[in-house]
Amino acid sequence: MILKTAILAAAIGLAGIQGASAAEKDIVDTAVEAGQFKTLAAALDAAGLVTTLKGAGPFTVFAPTDEAFAKLPAGTVEGLLKPENKQKLTEILTYHVVPGKVMAADVAGLDEAKTVNGKAIDITVDGQSVKVNDASVIKADIAASNGVIHVIDTVIMPPEG
Repeated sequence: MILKTAILAAAIGLAGIQGASAAEKDIVDTAVEAGQFKTLAAALDAAGLVTTLKGAGPFTVFAPTDEAFAKLPAGTVEGLLKPENKQKLTEILTYHVVPGKVMAADVAGLDEAKTVNGKAIDITVDGQSVKVNDASVIKADIAASNGVIHVIDTVIMPPEG
């Protein structure tokens, strides 16, 4: 298990934007500063979740990049950002947040995690890759003052029901 944890931590590495300045900023400010989460930031604002994710936490956020949002069918993001779809958007975004601070080394012992949404996400470690549902973790352990961000390449959708 220790070897598995060490291999996992080495495989997914530390993110390039991690550092002392990142740990001084909350999750929202850290993500905005990175520049690759403009769609996520707009979605958090539309859902009214910015204040929550600037709160004490700690939170673990599986953050989809702008490219991840671009993979969704045409019109999906624009539709979700409409005020009448706030509840659905909130359900999707809170499915990307796990209460507590779950670092990459902690993931090695998990096969699922319960999200703020109330539904579980599947965690799969296969050699050097880590997946959360169908999304690959492309950067891990980006420190923030109120938690940690793991960057993913796909927007994960909560199961229906």
